[in-house]
Amino acid sequence: MINGIGLKKTASALFSALRWGLCGVGVAALVLLVMIAAPLVAPPELRSISAARGTIDFSTLPAIERFQARDGTALGFRHYPATGPATGRVAILIHGSSGSSGNAIHVLSMALAAHGVESYAVDIRGHGASGTRGDIGYVGQLEHDLADFVAVVRKTSPTAPLTLIGHSAGGGFALRVAGSPIQGLFVRTVLLAPYLGYYAPTNRPNSGGWASPDMPRIIALTMLRRIGIVCCDALPVLAFAVPPHSEQSLVPAYTERLRSNFATHLDFRTDLAAATRPVSIYSGADDELMLADKYAEAVRGVTPPVTVKLIDGINHVGIVSNPRAVSMIADDVATAGLNS
Repeated sequence: MINGIGLKKTASALFSALRWGLCGVGVAALVLLVMIAAPLVAPPELRSISAARGTIDFSTLPAIERFQARDGTALGFRHYPATGPATGRVAILIHGSSGSSGNAIHVLSMALAAHGVESYAVDIRGHGASGTRGDIGYVGQLEHDLADFVAVVRKTSPTAPLTLIGHSAGGGFALRVAGSPIQGLFVRTVLLAPYLGYYAPTNRPNSGGWASPDMPRIIALTMLRRIGIVCCDALPVLAFAVPPHSEQSLVPAYTERLRSNFATHLDFRTDLAAATRPVSIYSGADDELMLADKYAEAVRGVTPPVTVKLIDGINHVGIVSNPRAVSMIADDVATAGLNS
């Protein structure tokens, strides 16, 4: 039987432990609050990206069309019917960060059509004509949107082999899809100068000056997500080096949930390991945002093997807009053997 003195000592010890535990929780909460409050700073305009976009002829840009996603939101895309001898193949193109179907990816879309590949360039939710600029509803929504769009394409092309093509951040997202439960929708994935994530060997610091992440805020929100708290994922965490007053055509910043979804998973190797269909990488040897010579290292040892091709004299935007580069990529997509 516990005497009065022992009971008091036990109660005192429990109270002390509880007090220190609550203090620890309070300190942790304060640290997270300070991290979340860290301001997002926009980087200065990256002239090489702006200059490359300025050389593109958009006079042949198709009009935006729309389809309805499962949540009822109308999302945008552009359709490029085959203008060359039809191959019976179809490509779905994903633009890079901040962009849309109405930016540089237009040149590659035109080249694919000229090579007989019917092509669709989509506005990923949070970009262009799709949803709220810079935001989505939840992580995983982009995969749902893509599956919904494939269902639309299948109404007119029920059996055509589909190739998924992604540029830059869109390449990272395409790799995420290639290793996901919906990978079977596509016979092949082509990644163009893909952003493979913050810790990838191909990543230059801050993507060569293109992106400025608010790392304290990202870390704090990641920690909160791990304990089931997602209330703050609508905060902006990633800013881009877009020109001033370009909000009509470009997205200046991403929320945490868009940043998390429009990319590979934290370790891109998990996506590579889960992919069962062919994956190829093209990059310009002169890419100013990525370390192109590290792509081969990044995918070494992957089964099935990932093919990597570098094109001399091509930079980051040039891989989807330079006539020589897009002709090579379009010819590959139009003629390469496919494993269905």
